[in-house]
Amino acid sequence: MSKINTLYGPINQSVWVKAQQIKLLVCDVDGVFSDGRIYLGNDGEELKAFHTRDGFGIKALINAGIEVAIITGRKSAIVEKRMTGLGITHIFQAQDNKFDAYQQLMAQLNLESHQIGYIGDDVVDKPVMDHCGLGIAVNDAHPALLIDCDYQTFIKGGYGAVRECCDLILASQDKLKNAQGMSV
Repeated sequence: MSKINTLYGPINQSVWVKAQQIKLLVCDVDGVFSDGRIYLGNDGEELKAFHTRDGFGIKALINAGIEVAIITGRKSAIVEKRMTGLGITHIFQAQDNKFDAYQQLMAQLNLESHQIGYIGDDVVDKPVMDHCGLGIAVNDAHPALLIDCDYQTFIKGGYGAVRECCDLILASQDKLKNAQGMSV
């Protein structure tokens, strides 16, 4: 199978072709935007670390006309604040069944599965990844995802893996050189 060189390393041409069709990137949060760890203070305060590179990538996708959505199993005020701050309007939190939210997004945005990319890190993401056009697992994802994904990032979750996906989609659609985001 033919390989294409990207900023992050060589990828299969089939991944490039799938990325060219993406009109919506759906992301998990814990383990994807963050490294998966949750810090809890004595008073119940929850803290997570987000990478600014991911913020740039999300803003660049949105500015290029590609929709972005979040589907996460947890509910957190910090996630709501971070994602709305990035301009994401499709935020689904506390989702026990991520596939239901995925189907709702497909209908709401009038998209077909081949037009949707999904990035996850654990087995709860597998039903969506198996159905979407481009299933992406972060580098340090659960092995069950790594064996079936279309693309495994070179970067670990929480350390710029989302940016890598954004760059891949933008580059495949010849929009990377004009990408306009902001490291927030």
